[in-house]
Amino acid sequence: MKKGIKEVTVKIEGKEWQDALDKAFQKKNKDAKIDGFRKGKAPKEMYIKKYGKMELYIEAGDMVLEKAYTKVLDDNKDILEDVVARPEIELKEVDDEKIEFKFTLTLKPEVKLGKYKGLGVKKEAAEATKEEIEAAINQTRQRFAEDVLKEGPIENGNVAIIDFEGFVDGKAFDGGKAENYSLEIGSGSFIPGFEEQLVGLKEGDEKEINVTFPKDYHAEELKGKDAVFKVKIHEVKEVHIPELDKEFFEDLGMDGIDTKEALEAYITDSIISNKNAELENKYIDELLTKASENTEVEIPEVMIEEEVDRMVHQYDEYLKSQGMGMEMLFAMTGSNEEDFRKDVRPGAEKRVKERLMLEEIAKAEKIEISDDEAKEEAGKMAKNYQMETDEFLKNFGGLEIVKYDMKMRKAMEVLKED
Repeated sequence: MKKGIKEVTVKIEGKEWQDALDKAFQKKNKDAKIDGFRKGKAPKEMYIKKYGKMELYIEAGDMVLEKAYTKVLDDNKDILEDVVARPEIELKEVDDEKIEFKFTLTLKPEVKLGKYKGLGVKKEAAEATKEEIEAAINQTRQRFAEDVLKEGPIENGNVAIIDFEGFVDGKAFDGGKAENYSLEIGSGSFIPGFEEQLVGLKEGDEKEINVTFPKDYHAEELKGKDAVFKVKIHEVKEVHIPELDKEFFEDLGMDGIDTKEALEAYITDSIISNKNAELENKYIDELLTKASENTEVEIPEVMIEEEVDRMVHQYDEYLKSQGMGMEMLFAMTGSNEEDFRKDVRPGAEKRVKERLMLEEIAKAEKIEISDDEAKEEAGKMAKNYQMETDEFLKNFGGLEIVKYDMKMRKAMEVLKED
């Protein structure tokens, strides 16, 4: 047996193979077009004369393959826990008498652990600065901001309700006209120079504004062109940001948050909670990286490829949830799946190595999870997802997956030990 590989040969012969060939012929003959015979009525020798034996060999081989694989599993129960990837299947030999498959099983590689405790990695303490708290409070106030009509000239930060029409070389151009358009002055959402020329105007004013389209403008016919916009001001509004008063807290509608001090305390807790989650992830990643550097393992190529497949699938599912998909991403970026797989490969290799390392740590530390522990955990997880435990286990992959997940988390806790 090659290192990390076990090759198993399975031969199907005799009556079992003959029965498979007969069934294959009956299935293929149903759709066969042979002169002088209705579909399904041609004799076997006429079918073989036209289509050859290989068609039947392939069909019959598919029929017996599952049984051959079951035999591999039954004969190798002692190593099944160490099989880390889908087996590679090779057709070794086939004729009228037999078919022979070779199954190549990739086994878990040997993992040599180095130092994995007392790694000297420290988790940073989370804190909320005065500036962060103040910024979060201002963002909360901004959510309840209102545009209020104002008298007097437009200032930066005001909202102007305008009609406009643009002209290049004296001719109106497509997309250059709008009525009752709401424009925040200073937002930079219009062509450079446009918003600045509205400052000082007031309700009822009209003005011609001269601008130049940027050279990298998205419309080819307008790139770098001088333009004139005829603008009329209908209304001027200023943004009214509410004070932290009784009315504001009533609008906020949060139980127990009715003073500035209570809001500050809530926001402080929120900032620290979010930072703690980020710092915990960073801490775990640093621990895994350091322990992984001390670990020696030769990772089978098939394990890395399977992890790449998993990452590609996960990202595709994420993009679909955003209304896209991999094909749309590739079209937008001018890339392809091969480039994407190359990009994620280092991350896939890192994931596999860390997973193998944690499995070995669990083994070294004799970490075991009982069925009762796993069932209790499954119940908690199901509750979080508002599901029944049985339904959750069905979706999650079963109790063994829960046990594995718990084992990996306990192994991760070992890395945190001094």
